[in-house]
Amino acid sequence: MNAEEQRLAEDSARTRNWKRWGPYLADRQWATVREDYSPDGECWGYFPHEQARSRAYRWGEDGLLGISDRECRLCFALALWNGRDPIFKERLFGLTGPEGNHGEDVKECYFYLDSTPTHSYLKALYKYPQTEFPYAQLVEENRRRSRAEPEFELTDTGVFKANRYFDVFAEYAKASPDDILIRLTVANRGPEAATLHLLPTLWFRNTWTWKCTDEDCVAKPSITLATVATAASILAASHQSVGRFNFFAGKGPGGQAPSFLFTDNESNLKKLFDAPNASPYTKDGFGEFVIHGRAEAVNPAQIGTKAAAWYQLNVPADGQISIQLRLTAEGEAKEETFGEGFDQVFAERIREADEFYAARLPQNVSATERAIVRQADAGLLWSKQFYHYVVKEWLDGDPAGPPPPEDRKEGRNHEWRHLYNRDVISMPDKWEYPWYAAWDLAFHMVAMARVDPEFVKDQLVLFLREWYMHPNGQLPAYEFEFSDVNPPVHAWAAWRVYKITAGKGERDHHYLDRVFQKLVINFTWWVNRKDIRGKNLFSGGFLGLDNIGVFDRSKPLPTGGFLEQADGTAWMAFYCNTMLAIALKLADQDPVYEDMASKFFEHFVAIADSINFLGGSGLWDEEDGFYYDQLHVDGATVPLKVRSLVGIIPLIAVEVLEEEVISRLPGFSKRMQWFLDNRPDLARNISYLELKGQNAHTHRLLALPTRDRLVRVLRYVLDENEFLSPYGLRSVSRAHEKHPFVLTVDGREHRVSYEPGESASAVFGGNSNWRGPVWFPLNYLLIEALERYHHFYGDSLQVECPTGSGRMMDLQQVAQELSTRLCRLFLPDGKGRRPCHGEDERFASDPHWRDLLLFHEYFHGETGRGLGASHQTGWTALVARCLEDLARGNPSDGAPATDSARKRK
Repeated sequence: MNAEEQRLAEDSARTRNWKRWGPYLADRQWATVREDYSPDGECWGYFPHEQARSRAYRWGEDGLLGISDRECRLCFALALWNGRDPIFKERLFGLTGPEGNHGEDVKECYFYLDSTPTHSYLKALYKYPQTEFPYAQLVEENRRRSRAEPEFELTDTGVFKANRYFDVFAEYAKASPDDILIRLTVANRGPEAATLHLLPTLWFRNTWTWKCTDEDCVAKPSITLATVATAASILAASHQSVGRFNFFAGKGPGGQAPSFLFTDNESNLKKLFDAPNASPYTKDGFGEFVIHGRAEAVNPAQIGTKAAAWYQLNVPADGQISIQLRLTAEGEAKEETFGEGFDQVFAERIREADEFYAARLPQNVSATERAIVRQADAGLLWSKQFYHYVVKEWLDGDPAGPPPPEDRKEGRNHEWRHLYNRDVISMPDKWEYPWYAAWDLAFHMVAMARVDPEFVKDQLVLFLREWYMHPNGQLPAYEFEFSDVNPPVHAWAAWRVYKITAGKGERDHHYLDRVFQKLVINFTWWVNRKDIRGKNLFSGGFLGLDNIGVFDRSKPLPTGGFLEQADGTAWMAFYCNTMLAIALKLADQDPVYEDMASKFFEHFVAIADSINFLGGSGLWDEEDGFYYDQLHVDGATVPLKVRSLVGIIPLIAVEVLEEEVISRLPGFSKRMQWFLDNRPDLARNISYLELKGQNAHTHRLLALPTRDRLVRVLRYVLDENEFLSPYGLRSVSRAHEKHPFVLTVDGREHRVSYEPGESASAVFGGNSNWRGPVWFPLNYLLIEALERYHHFYGDSLQVECPTGSGRMMDLQQVAQELSTRLCRLFLPDGKGRRPCHGEDERFASDPHWRDLLLFHEYFHGETGRGLGASHQTGWTALVARCLEDLARGNPSDGAPATDSARKRK
């Protein structure tokens, strides 16, 4: 094992706690549901950015390029002041959902550059303007703009003209699990010398004000000035559960020691609510002292729960200054605090990070592609966050706080009083979505599996534990509404992770068995709650696709009646197939699972029959050759003929059964044969193929579409005037640009048109746009499905790609074509332009921008420009898997259905 692999092994074995410290601070804690104690649930306005610098958080912390321990008790982050801003830059600024013309939107320029899975090395970058930060301009201009206009970004304000900004790099290197070296580098990119006030800040999360007995620290911790030494000044931080840590602050330029400021992480109640303060020294004390000169705002006794080292740096034009810091557990063995040994640790950790990632990529991956993968991995790892939300306590209120309104007890998430979140969790985006989303997390885990297998498996198990999963079997969706219904992809992620993380031929059957048992409960919830007529046609509701449909599917339909959803039904077929594959694998070691395999086999066939034939043709439209949702109202059935991903999702429900696997399982084999012999009405949904010759073997294909229907749907999928864009698959057919779908209900038009960029409608969720742009997750699932189809049909099934081009491809080649188009989003062209960065010339030509990447939530269907959340590395990091698979020239790990399938390849 290389050095980072050794650290991962030690952490997994619990011999050394290498992951105790990491980038677990949220990028935004304000305006979250957790901090909302309003009677009406309007979280965006209850705790705004304006109050964040003065008001203590109840459930977490946020900071700029910071770290914390795994329970977010002791935190470290940066505070910056350029001498012009009215406030400190301690946290990222952005627009709330109601403020943005396309929903919530961070308005900063920051980049996650590197991280190892144990966070033994971390690096990130923040770009800080030297002119006054345009808070008001960003709010006012975006408020003025309509939904038909693009978002107004920080780069549009002109604050980066003439390169008058600082690049602030934060780097962390661990000498041991509790010895963290910190190097902060400030580079002046401008033409003149400029001053930056740099305040590296150490503080404790406020756990004492609320008097909650389940917190580790009800007693107030402390940070004091221990000594001012020759080489470094030392702060001593003491906490009853964290222990005692020393914080060393190195000398500034010219050998001058920084000044130290102390205050308390307490709300400034006087400023906020004109009420008495619990402490004369409040959370906003440093800004009041440095910016406004209020000496009484900081504690002259040099003690508090928040402390900062204050460096005033005059950075020369085109020059840079580095500051050395160190956070170390008391008694931790080490050599000199700073000096040559400090730089040597950084050099070693960087070399070890390079070594770790080099071992995980094919050798023929280019340097450009390696840089993309490395930043994708960094984004995944930096997006881990301490997430704390105990719903019962949140609903009932804190012992030291006023009782909440009675209405609150029946408000948001009141049915989830068992939910107890207090873990480090992979977030979609730590600013725009600083809370987990169950279906997002599944894709994160597949993207992260080759980097940190144990973390990935622990995350998937965590969401199935009894303090997460509802007693009825539902998984929590996301904090705005835990009861909402996300696509059931947890089983797929668990199965893929099981196969991807196999080491030296050994696989974790214990993990697979563990997740399977709880997934059966979740599957049962789906069957009992979402099959309205008991006909194996499902009405999942929201299903994560936000505004892709004609109506908001989370609410009662304006027409009355109910929907039978092509995507909901297909997701359940996909779930069945995945559970079947898991059961067959577990049956290799325990024949008890043969019965479960038979159950999922028969259930899949029943769903396939319903979606294709119930009532004649199910949800299939023979005239169009596509799957559609159906509206049932007043005894009539109305197909909602929107060509969208809803009708493509049925293609992903495909699994290949190998005869050599089935033959080892006599119970399953006998039951399947009885079914085929005695239920020919349902057996028509199973394709059978026997290949003869040197590698003779038999396949059985379990898929929703027949071969003919698969080909007909793929004609739309691969048509550049329909779904196929230069950068992957659009979420709605481009044909709806000229021919929108319109349904009139009670004189009101409900319209779906093709919108390649941001949503023009606020009906179903602001900037969560599924009416045209390219999204990674469903593209990736289709790529895997095409590989499974190819495993069954081989070269015998070829389609035009693109449709009408005359170019024939087998389905493996089609999968590679889709992967290539997705990768094209991030690869520079001959002029250095990457489609994901749109028209911003800086990313093509400026040496301080051109190697930086953002991993957006989704991408413009025509230009590839990144849209939505700008740091949603979670599922967009799947580009790393696409690049790796293309380099290998093989299908994605886990795409073939069986071990034997992979061996033949």
